[in-house]
Amino acid sequence: MRILILVASNRQPVWVYKAYQEYAKRFKAGCVLEFQEIPLAKRGGVTQNRKSFEKEGQRMLRAVPDGAHVVALEQGGRPWSTHELKGRLEVWMQLGQPLCFLVGGPEGLPEACLARAKERWSLSNLTLPHGLARVVLAEALYRAWSILQHHPYHRS
Repeated sequence: MRILILVASNRQPVWVYKAYQEYAKRFKAGCVLEFQEIPLAKRGGVTQNRKSFEKEGQRMLRAVPDGAHVVALEQGGRPWSTHELKGRLEVWMQLGQPLCFLVGGPEGLPEACLARAKERWSLSNLTLPHGLARVVLAEALYRAWSILQHHPYHRS
């Protein structure tokens, strides 16, 4: 299974990339976790900001693999427990499609991205910095996958 995380973001601190990579490299047995940054467009006045926001969304949608099952990370999405995420991951694996997570920029995700998503997920009620959100997402996916693999990483 291919899992792609698309994030609208500018360059993050080195620790973000290292932490993400730590979880990505743990996936084995036919499951690959990939990551792609969609650079933020320049911000200006109100009109420019709106156009930049929409352009970021268009670039994100172009990066979504053909036939992918898309999940938008959004504050208004449903919160999932680890075991709920494990159940969803199991279903997604059976679909035989690439899985793609969309993480928006400072303004969130444009409506076109939300419309493309089959599901909306809220990682937390907290507002997380983008770098931390991608690490939390990678860890949550690894934890759910490790439960499915009967790996001892998750102990409850």
